[in-house]
Amino acid sequence: MPTIAPRIILAVAALFVGTLGLSASAGAQTIVDDWNNVTVPPPPALKAAALDPKTTALLVLDFLRQNCAPQPRCVASLPLVKSLLTTARSKGVFVVYSAFPGAAKTDILPDVAPLGSEPFVLSTADKFINTDLDKILKDKGITTVIVTGMVAHGVDLNTASDAAQRGYKVIVPIDCIPAPTPYIQQFVTFYLGNAPTVSNNVTLTRANMITY
Repeated sequence: MPTIAPRIILAVAALFVGTLGLSASAGAQTIVDDWNNVTVPPPPALKAAALDPKTTALLVLDFLRQNCAPQPRCVASLPLVKSLLTTARSKGVFVVYSAFPGAAKTDILPDVAPLGSEPFVLSTADKFINTDLDKILKDKGITTVIVTGMVAHGVDLNTASDAAQRGYKVIVPIDCIPAPTPYIQQFVTFYLGNAPTVSNNVTLTRANMITY
């Protein structure tokens, strides 16, 4: 059997090591390294939502003096949320409120404050976690939820995603999910409109495009 020259063996070994080095270098590229080269995708199409008031709930999440009042973008959204709320109540839509730990029902801003009979849950970003929200909705025969709240990347992203994965139809008026910056709202809108499983049950819309 012929022998392989030592120099050939060394050359092959060097080539192999070099290839590994190139692969490792390529693999080290991260989204942070490529941050400024990312192309912003086109905006999603917003769709009108004609809903059955008997099977729909409006979730008014964490519009509180602690987190909304100091944020201009949240304050600017309150008239839209209030209008959505007024219309929903006039049609008999079930309304549910929330706050985060450390806050209370009395911290909800007056413009969008609950009526005495409207339920309230206390939880972190996902309002289904450690609450009776799922039971509250199912006991009322709710199959569709309209998600509004402050902040977009907190209650809206997490509660809407969880609701979608639980099988609810989720309506997200993007002008009623405020956040401290436009980028956050953009990210959440993109995620809810494109995430696997979640996006199948999410409709992105505006407050004035929702009817009953």
